[in-house]
Amino acid sequence: MSGVRNGGDLVVETLEALGAKTVFGIPGQHALGLFDAMGRGNLHFVSSRVENNSAFAADGYSRATGEVGVLFLSTGPGALTSLAGLQEAYATGVPMVVVASQIPLEGLGARRKGMLHQLDDQKASAANVTKSQRLIQHASGIPSAIQDAWTEAISSPQGPVWLEIPQNVLLDPIVVPPVEDALAEAADNPPRVELVREAVKWLSASERPAIIAGGGTRRGGAEKSLLSLAEKLRAPVICTPGGNGAFPWNHELSLQAWIEDRYMTELLEDADVLIVVGSSLGEVTSNYFTFEPRGRIIQIDAEPRVLESNRPGLGIRADAGQALAALDEALTEPHGERADWRGTPPETLVKDTLAKVRTRLEVQDLGKELKFMADIREAVPAGMQTFWDMTISAYWAWSCWDARDGQFHSAQGAGGLGFGFPAAIGGAVGLETTGGSGGASAGNARVLAVSGDGSAMYSISELATARQHNIPVTWLIVDDGGYGILREYMVGAFGKATATELARPDFVKLAEAFGVPAVRVAPGDVRDALKAGFAADGPNVVVVETLLKMFAPTHLAT
Repeated sequence: MSGVRNGGDLVVETLEALGAKTVFGIPGQHALGLFDAMGRGNLHFVSSRVENNSAFAADGYSRATGEVGVLFLSTGPGALTSLAGLQEAYATGVPMVVVASQIPLEGLGARRKGMLHQLDDQKASAANVTKSQRLIQHASGIPSAIQDAWTEAISSPQGPVWLEIPQNVLLDPIVVPPVEDALAEAADNPPRVELVREAVKWLSASERPAIIAGGGTRRGGAEKSLLSLAEKLRAPVICTPGGNGAFPWNHELSLQAWIEDRYMTELLEDADVLIVVGSSLGEVTSNYFTFEPRGRIIQIDAEPRVLESNRPGLGIRADAGQALAALDEALTEPHGERADWRGTPPETLVKDTLAKVRTRLEVQDLGKELKFMADIREAVPAGMQTFWDMTISAYWAWSCWDARDGQFHSAQGAGGLGFGFPAAIGGAVGLETTGGSGGASAGNARVLAVSGDGSAMYSISELATARQHNIPVTWLIVDDGGYGILREYMVGAFGKATATELARPDFVKLAEAFGVPAVRVAPGDVRDALKAGFAADGPNVVVVETLLKMFAPTHLAT
């Protein structure tokens, strides 16, 4: 059948017409029609070693570039293995189009025909981790279905969309002509006029306004409106881990990202009007549900299920960018002169609160941790994008990382292990061709991935991917011989840790076995080692064996 146009060609042609440049995934028997067609197209394929890592890579590609990540999956085990990665994309609102193959049409319907990889209902498995799921049963439906999926993926709330195409629909010759064009435009999601009017009324009378900027602020491209609104109101702004970078770190109204500190919680509790943008006020943002606001809340989110899920308020279902722009435009009169936090100017309050946080840290014997994070920050160029796994270093970064001109990406949406390195691979691939939106330019695409030794083992096989494609990723592995944060939690709760210790592989030798240069350095040498890695070509690994502590939680004393 070589050279015969089939359903796979329609997939490739439609994706190319929509602007896709890169696809992540792993070939599989039922998906061969897709891969045969890619040989006749122009899509760049990056083959991972585990499907879950392919999902993380497509996620990282989208985050780094602002474009839609595309993922090709095989059937059954291949499709199911991707689900944990898709949960992160779904929880964080990352636009992706997932094309999964299926068994032949005659095997569908939950009949147990004994076909390879057969599931009772494969797409049902993806229902918890994707916006929607579609089964395409005839080739002529492929272009429209992919165009619709792309539209849904980029419409707020953004997220991954799942498509399934049976093996024979992908392979059988077709009479459908080549796809010439495809158009996908995000659905409009503006705020309701009366809600904007009511919010402006509250803010106009407010003396102590404050703003929590969540991940939706970044996804909605709301940074400019956020800055303008904050300055008009003279409102202190704090970023959640997902919102890190949405507001200038060193601005006089910036509370930075110390959302887990009780001093910050108390300040936010005292606001008479609190604007919450793109956040559910969930576990971390609420300082583990100890947050008890005394003022009124204006909550803006594109996902209606988020609104008032934790606190009553004026819920505005809208894209964060559109909503903040509307608020900023409607707030025409200067209101900053009203800002008065019980006799203290907001700028002074911000400065004093940050000083209190620093003092709290300084008395906890955290000198090593503070220096370690500062050394990483000093080594990383201002425009470099960083990808953080669920590890103690990342938990620190949620609060202390100044993204500068780059972008900060972490797995806090779903909180699964293994995100950092494969997501960084996807991000670097995207930046190599597009330049992205994080300060890098095409051809200057190096990124940093940070993992612990436990999370590194989830994605260690992707060293082969990085080497095969010569991807400019520097991978920092902070090795403490176990699941460090769980060890700390268990010792704190029970006085001892159980099942948290891990046999230490030699990560340097592992990397070198894949043909990837690697070094092991002491914590004090991490800055110089990272700088050397950033100056090199292709992938490289820096290993630091050290035990880092977390700063003491402040919610337990309340």
